[in-house]
Amino acid sequence: MEQTKIAIFGRIFNSTVIPYVDHLFNYLTQRNILISVHVEFYDFLLKNNFSRQNLETFTNHEDLPKDISFLLSLGGDGTMLAAVSIIRDSGIPIAGINFGRLGFLANIQKNEIEAALDQILNKQFKIQKRALLSVESSHKELFNGENFALNDITVFRFDSSSMITIDAKIDDELLNSYWADGLIIATPTGSTAYSLSCGGPIIMPGSGNFVITPISPHNLNVRPIVVSENMTLKLRIESRTEKFILSCDSRSETLPTVAELIIRKAPFSINLIRLEKDGYFRTLREKLLWGIDVRNY
Repeated sequence: MEQTKIAIFGRIFNSTVIPYVDHLFNYLTQRNILISVHVEFYDFLLKNNFSRQNLETFTNHEDLPKDISFLLSLGGDGTMLAAVSIIRDSGIPIAGINFGRLGFLANIQKNEIEAALDQILNKQFKIQKRALLSVESSHKELFNGENFALNDITVFRFDSSSMITIDAKIDDELLNSYWADGLIIATPTGSTAYSLSCGGPIIMPGSGNFVITPISPHNLNVRPIVVSENMTLKLRIESRTEKFILSCDSRSETLPTVAELIIRKAPFSINLIRLEKDGYFRTLREKLLWGIDVRNY
């Protein structure tokens, strides 16, 4: 019988969670699971007295083993977003153990590792496809080819001195000229992140929509708008500094205002592993404290 093989991705975090990582590797060894670890994360573990030597490692999406059953992300939602750069368009399913705070994406709690992995290894889970955004520029290649985002693509003013003007066209029809600190284009996954904090709506994954949310708009009657995921959005930015910041999930670049941006749905999706108890609305209720009286907290 062929052995199951998984990849493990993580980033530097508080050493207090190292015992949970040890527990995870011990469990996988007991289950006779082959392991390949991201090399930077493995170096971090070894520097913190991690006992397992000579494990197979990978560095990026190019040498990620193709024979793995799934990738396991150790950290918070930010680590899950970084793992998307490793997975890309491979179709490899991904699950996350939450060593962070909120855990919308990485929703396996660190004290539930064995029970959750038992279900995954026994194939007692569902795959939830999540749409991504891609961004291109007339100026240059963006983010060394990692020009896609699971959460959002955002343009910001370069400094704190003045607002920027963002001319936005959808399918070559003028949407609006935003006077604002910036503009967020979010997927349904990202609708519960930065966009939500700026007044954007929550969008259910699989609904076929994105949301465009202004950041601190000058005109208060300019509100977020939900658009079709099949749209093509073109942005031109005007700024006194002649520069602006473009972010793509956790990555960012400074661009000149001569660079026009084209944003559309990415040509691939991400396969999230969701266990039986991980209903979307249950996650919303728990993470956003719906129905809980917080006045005395």
